[in-house]
Amino acid sequence: MHDVLAEIEAWRAAGEAIALATVVETWGSAPRGVGAKMAVTASGKIAGSVSGGCVEAAVVHAAAEVLRDRRPRLLHFGVTDDDAWEVGLACGGRIEVFVTPVDHSLLDPLCAALKAERPAALATVVDGPEAVVGRARLATEDAPPRGSLGSALDAAVAAASLAALTGGKGRVLAFGDTRVLVEAFLPPPTLVIVGGVHIAVALVSLAKTLGYRTVVVDPRPAFGSEARFPHADRLLGAWPGDALEEIGLNVSMAVAVLTHDPKLDDPALRVALPSQAFYVGALGGKNTQEKRRRRLLEAGVTEEQLARLHAPIGIDLGGRAPEEIALSVMAQVVVARNGRTGSTATADRAARPGPTGGTSPASSSC
Repeated sequence: MHDVLAEIEAWRAAGEAIALATVVETWGSAPRGVGAKMAVTASGKIAGSVSGGCVEAAVVHAAAEVLRDRRPRLLHFGVTDDDAWEVGLACGGRIEVFVTPVDHSLLDPLCAALKAERPAALATVVDGPEAVVGRARLATEDAPPRGSLGSALDAAVAAASLAALTGGKGRVLAFGDTRVLVEAFLPPPTLVIVGGVHIAVALVSLAKTLGYRTVVVDPRPAFGSEARFPHADRLLGAWPGDALEEIGLNVSMAVAVLTHDPKLDDPALRVALPSQAFYVGALGGKNTQEKRRRRLLEAGVTEEQLARLHAPIGIDLGGRAPEEIALSVMAQVVVARNGRTGSTATADRAARPGPTGGTSPASSSC
């Protein structure tokens, strides 16, 4: 949503009627994923995209009809292998796009939540009886739900909305002939690095290149200084356990513990492992990890929580330079955020199931 929000706000201020198109499901190869957005005005202005450009013209035409009659539409697009490359849906990909007038009674609180970095989940009826198509329900962590799909559907999607808030995933749910898209809208991804070591300097640069905000935690002035990390978004000189408590780890955050000092690493891990952070990794070889494991268990960390720990940290790329280790760590963070295995791209695609109805944490953020 970030890529269309500024335009929507400007168009609304100018009195424009606006429709919002959302990718609902994809099959095969599609240029953009589930949750991708495109906003269209009645005068033909557009922002964002739902494909590589191959179906945008048709979506703009449908959006004009939606704004005229105020009736949402679910659009289906697919191509054969013969013309796939020409139009941008490679390998015979197919997509579904839902187009509906913008409902500011839900969009305003959604964007307010995301600007305050609070997760939100939006459930929208995208297919089914005409009387319910387009109805939406917004759930946030700190307020009662807004909007309604109808009492039966509200109860049916409540658990999925909660899962989207806490787990960062969305999906399409089917209830007979009715389909509901549940989208997860999360704060921007953040990498919290405990330990201002040499690897951390490179890791901050790489994380920012990939669109992550960065926080460096180190109580040692020589390691956590602004001179050493001018490119970090935030520096915290507090004790790691206290610093992570202050940050308030959520589902959009990853934690990389790099000091190799139990006095600093262990307090950080005692906070990070039970948290909602989608990734927790710690530097150190097998002997270090085994000693750390015993200490954490004695400190009350559970076996289930310890199973979340990526240690030794990073994907085995065979590199030894700080920059290479930073790359291996960031690669593992990206794998975890996307819910993948880290296998080769070709094998990963081959193992991918048919229609994909889930939204990744990256695909839907305001």
